Amino acid sequence: MDPSPNRLATTTRVANPLRELSLDQLRERTSMKWRTYPADVLPLWVAEMDVPLAEPVARAVRGAVERGDTGYPAGTAYAEALADFAARRWDWDGLAVKRTAIVPDVMLGIVEMLKLVSGPDDPVVVNCPVYPPFYQFVRSAGRPVIEAPLDGDGRIDFDSLEAAFQEAVGKGRGEGGGEGKGGAGRRPVYLLCSPHNPTGTVHTAAELADVARLSHRYGVRVVVDEIHAPIVAAGTRFVPYLSVPGGEDGLSLMSASKAWNLAGLKAAVAVAGPEASDDLARIPEEVSHGPSHLGIIAHTAALREGGDWLDALLTGLDENRRLLGELLHEHLPAVRHRPGQATYLAWLDCRALGLGDDPAAAFLERGRVAVNAGTSFGTGGAGFVRLNLATSPEILTEGVRRMAAAVQGP
Repeated sequence: MDPSPNRLATTTRVANPLRELSLDQLRERTSMKWRTYPADVLPLWVAEMDVPLAEPVARAVRGAVERGDTGYPAGTAYAEALADFAARRWDWDGLAVKRTAIVPDVMLGIVEMLKLVSGPDDPVVVNCPVYPPFYQFVRSAGRPVIEAPLDGDGRIDFDSLEAAFQEAVGKGRGEGGGEGKGGAGRRPVYLLCSPHNPTGTVHTAAELADVARLSHRYGVRVVVDEIHAPIVAAGTRFVPYLSVPGGEDGLSLMSASKAWNLAGLKAAVAVAGPEASDDLARIPEEVSHGPSHLGIIAHTAALREGGDWLDALLTGLDENRRLLGELLHEHLPAVRHRPGQATYLAWLDCRALGLGDDPAAAFLERGRVAVNAGTSFGTGGAGFVRLNLATSPEILTEGVRRMAAAVQGP
């Protein structure tokens, strides 16, 4: 049996999806990853995987197109598939379909959740360094961001988090409190990234229960981005926030997008804990018009029929994590790196390379390899880069060699 508690024992063998496409094939793609930079740049940045579409997903989309089934989304098939997946993968049977809503994607869903449980100008606490759209979308929604930095091991620092909650509550009271839109009491929100992007940290059940206790103590609502939940390293268990004691009033955003590379087929599910069902019930009906019908078909097929493909991907990612460690040891020994417990992203500490706050700029200019600049992830990101390892071993190897060449100079 597979050593990971979040993987299933199967009899169907699926080839490693990360080994199926050549660089020439990938360069035929027209998505952001492959069109943002010139053709001589090796892209190891944005969260797109270098994989073919899982056959069950491709079959479902082809069937819909052949039927002309390209209208508006309807029904609860996506939420039902997600509930079944959660029960199989995470031993969690608490995902109630009646407490779900379809939303266009995770980040737009987060914005809608903020509108439900907070008022204009209410602070939102985030653990930095964190996924850059947390800053962008939250501020666009009129909410200020308060940072609660992670600790030196990339885990939640509860002293830092409590200080951020105190600051957030103080600012909320200073602005007068009162009622938010839709009747929701004005209060701060803690936007939790679980698993965490960019560090790949998987929060434990005990940590999540502590989050719930602290949020209740200060009257802070928890909204959690769990988009990377299916992508865990061997031996690691993902724990849904809504499953821990105290998580009953939380709101979660989930999607098959990251695990099956479906960013271009947009759809996500908002899930409410038992004590947040009234909040989710206030979501405007028109929000459900935003997801793509084909996206919902694709995501549903992935969750229902794509388990074998996902397990093959997870095995390939485990191999790439080991390979990346070996490559860094050989070519860039000064780079500090802790393999992530989840996601297909690596958070690299490049501060010892002498490339300043933005080593990604040097890797791009001198090495012709694109990685994400750590500075965009907020406080704590200077001198770091985020590297996407969801590619073939050959491309990953070439990418690290180019990064090493950039450090050595001409």
